[in-house]
Amino acid sequence: MSTALRIALAQANLTVGDVAGNTRRMLDILDAARAQAAQLVLFPELSVCGYPPEDLLFHAGLRTQVAEALATLGAATAGITAVIGYPEYVDEQVYNSAAVFSDGQQVANYRKQCLPNYSVFDEERYFAAGTKACVIDVQGVRLGLAICEDVWEPGPCRLAAAAGAQAIVAINGSPFKLGKQSLREAILAERAIENDLPVVYQNLVGGQDELVFDGGSCALTASGETVVRAIAFEESLPCVDLELSSDDTLVPRAGEMAALQSPEASIYQALTTGVRDYVGKHGFPGIVLGLSGGIDSALTLAIAVDALGADAVQAVMMPYRYTAPMSQSDAAEQARLLGVDYQVIPIEAMVTATLDGLAPLFAGLAPDTTEENIQSRCRGILLMAISNKTGRMVLATGNKSEMAVGYATLYGDMAGGFAPIKDCTKTLVYRLAQYRNELSAVIPKRVIDRPPSAELAPDQQDTDSLPPYEVLDGILDALMLDDLSVDGIVAQGFDRDIVVDIVERVRRNEYKRRQAPPGVRISARAFGRDWRYPITSGYRHR
Repeated sequence: MSTALRIALAQANLTVGDVAGNTRRMLDILDAARAQAAQLVLFPELSVCGYPPEDLLFHAGLRTQVAEALATLGAATAGITAVIGYPEYVDEQVYNSAAVFSDGQQVANYRKQCLPNYSVFDEERYFAAGTKACVIDVQGVRLGLAICEDVWEPGPCRLAAAAGAQAIVAINGSPFKLGKQSLREAILAERAIENDLPVVYQNLVGGQDELVFDGGSCALTASGETVVRAIAFEESLPCVDLELSSDDTLVPRAGEMAALQSPEASIYQALTTGVRDYVGKHGFPGIVLGLSGGIDSALTLAIAVDALGADAVQAVMMPYRYTAPMSQSDAAEQARLLGVDYQVIPIEAMVTATLDGLAPLFAGLAPDTTEENIQSRCRGILLMAISNKTGRMVLATGNKSEMAVGYATLYGDMAGGFAPIKDCTKTLVYRLAQYRNELSAVIPKRVIDRPPSAELAPDQQDTDSLPPYEVLDGILDALMLDDLSVDGIVAQGFDRDIVVDIVERVRRNEYKRRQAPPGVRISARAFGRDWRYPITSGYRHR
């Protein structure tokens, strides 16, 4: 079989709102695609403005910048065809569109038909839906265009096939969640088989606030077999060769086939990608975090170093009278293993001064969690002061289990600009720590093995206030991922009193979560943009 068409898949890391920077990057990719003898290059969904642009779309200045960028990019398509995602402004409407340029001229335009309005997506807020198929001719090959959600529903690809497409090509801004690549390829296989057409799929990479895009660009035969898969989470420009068979059907030639990652590997890469791009795209010189000697801060430190490099990371141990000697030695050991700047700032005098100042107001009142939270808030003050002075951003180290039930101190350990493991349950934190140590031993084994403790009171353990994390996380998954009622969760084998207590804590602590920093979304439902419960609510789960 002879090659009928070579398609370059621009698995690019672009920045929302940086139209000029994205344009420069795309011009470089055009040159690289030509160097690989590609005849067509696919850029990501809304690549000109970055995805998702959210309310930037309403700003008149963006409209002007997008028009200028399209003119620049279109003029640079000598000898190549490019499919470029952009917001198309038509009077008062905006479309999520793909412009097709060839030899300096726009030859076609496609408008996304299926607008997702669930989970982290709210495209109906911004875009009008297209209604028509778009089939383009590139070197005599007829290609039906699709944009992201269009391949998750059967209609658009069916329209393209009816309009004479010999293959479907899709540009995407599809964010990561656990198991997403397998799900994508299953859906793409459905589209391929039902239309008897090969599918070429290109996707974005990189972090954008809570979302991480994992790439996974791929090509499937008309029978639904994946024959090309790009490496996840990395910028690349893989090429897909469409070959013409003896019966004049198109077949993508087998090429690069990156292995599907294990759950732990994919999540860990998502977390490091999210931290790297959040810090880098904001222009912070590095990060600072509180290293307690516990599992959460230990994992967060490893993620930060893997994302940014040791020189960009500062760890601070802030011991108080309840901080165990093993916590201090384990924190120091991990800092040494990772080669980060490590400082120790005792907070005894700070806490004492705060309690002395409050003594007249607290006279006659028994000690409670107030005194514990003062320790945490003193630590938050120190970290934020370091951030202000150095420009380094504070990474918060809390996990999803704690955030769910409010086992975290507002303006204390919740302080920070970004929370890498915010969507990781405590049981997942342990799995990720074990996974990271399999790559190289950077988290002391005792940190993983010892019972978890906030160390805010004598001999304190998390189980003093919470059920075992295996139980807590099972209840949270049933509540958050499956939307089960109390009865439904109890039917899974959990104790009713514990379930009622946990779901009530989740309800009560919504006000805390609204004030928490953003963090990487890795599950099917994270606190943040796809958890939209009211703060003030009389609802009671039953």
